[in-house]
Amino acid sequence: MRRLLLLAHRVPVDGAFSLNDLAGGAGRMDEIARAVSTAFTLSHDLRRDTEMTVLFVAGAPDRARRIDLVGARLRHLNPDERSTAALLKNALVRAAAYPLPFESSPGLRIGPVEPARALAEFAQQPGVVWLTESGAPVRSAWPNEGDSGAIVSDPFDPTEAEAAILVAAGIPRVSVGPRSLRSSQVIDLVHAEWDRHEAERGAAPVNGPAPARSPAPGS
Repeated sequence: MRRLLLLAHRVPVDGAFSLNDLAGGAGRMDEIARAVSTAFTLSHDLRRDTEMTVLFVAGAPDRARRIDLVGARLRHLNPDERSTAALLKNALVRAAAYPLPFESSPGLRIGPVEPARALAEFAQQPGVVWLTESGAPVRSAWPNEGDSGAIVSDPFDPTEAEAAILVAAGIPRVSVGPRSLRSSQVIDLVHAEWDRHEAERGAAPVNGPAPARSPAPGS
């Protein structure tokens, strides 16, 4: 299993943003949507062995939300940025006044979260690394024979509190290159490393049918 955690620092947690302004008023939802799409979509296929958690942490901690996406069950995910943003926005809007986790669409679950606890718990899972420019070269950090995981931030660096949690967890710092790349690019490169190591081990990839092309809810 491959697991990813993405920190989303500025996206309005109530979904109160326009799909026409994803890079501005939406707090860089353009990059969050692109990263989510990249985590699961292939050229003509869908990664079913991948799970992703997005922590939306803008504002007070008690308003934070988490979205968990499970590749084995995921539907309505298209490769384009706008429809993915619409899928996530719909979940945030529906969860804004609802106090319990629920499945907003197949394979997409949303609910309240304590961000610090969720980050710490994810960091404690086997095979998890922290993706940062200051880390060790990616090819020296793998292969991992079992499950693999990675923590990546949006276009903004982790806060001091988030960095302290990751340092305390003692997880390896891994870099895909010396330059600051977009979150989606980092995820692409990490998947490529995982794919390469699977191929070297002779492990069969776990994929599935191409994502549905129907309009996403709330679009």
